[in-house]
Amino acid sequence: MPEPRRLFGPTVLAGLAGSGLAAFAGGRPWASPDRTGGTAALVDRSGGHVPLAAALGLVALACWGVLLVTRGVVRRVVAVAGLLAAAGLVATSLLGRASALDSARSATLDLGVSGVGVHTTAWWWVGLLTSLVALAAAGGAVRLCPRWPEMGSRYDAPVARPAAEDMSEVDLWRAIDQGHDPTDRDH
Repeated sequence: MPEPRRLFGPTVLAGLAGSGLAAFAGGRPWASPDRTGGTAALVDRSGGHVPLAAALGLVALACWGVLLVTRGVVRRVVAVAGLLAAAGLVATSLLGRASALDSARSATLDLGVSGVGVHTTAWWWVGLLTSLVALAAAGGAVRLCPRWPEMGSRYDAPVARPAAEDMSEVDLWRAIDQGHDPTDRDH
């Protein structure tokens, strides 16, 4: 098995791509009537959607963003949250297909069109496959994130430093002459 640090980039890219595409596919209609024309366009706007898929995809995508900038236990907790969101995304994709088909059927009946069948669109397949990619990447993140590289502490919020105005003007100039930052607590 490759070193966990080498899997960092591919896992993060797979997680970002899977979650992002799953969120995008979740916002598209997963079911459409068999007949083409004006009815299909109206049904695509009013039925066949599963909004929970888009929401869970965005949650999983946000977890990847947070995972990149955190460290330690927080990173592990966020990875687990991303795994849960991705698992929910897979479940929503599997269970949402029937809901999307029922919604598209209801939308065609609401339009007064009967006897028209409905089918699953390619967006459902995209959503299902990308949610599986997101789940695999999130599982890898939970397992490997303790050994992944972390951002340096220089990106952390600055800590309170002594106010330069508390120092006399002579002390400020001495510190600067010696090559020190008078506001830096370490010097």
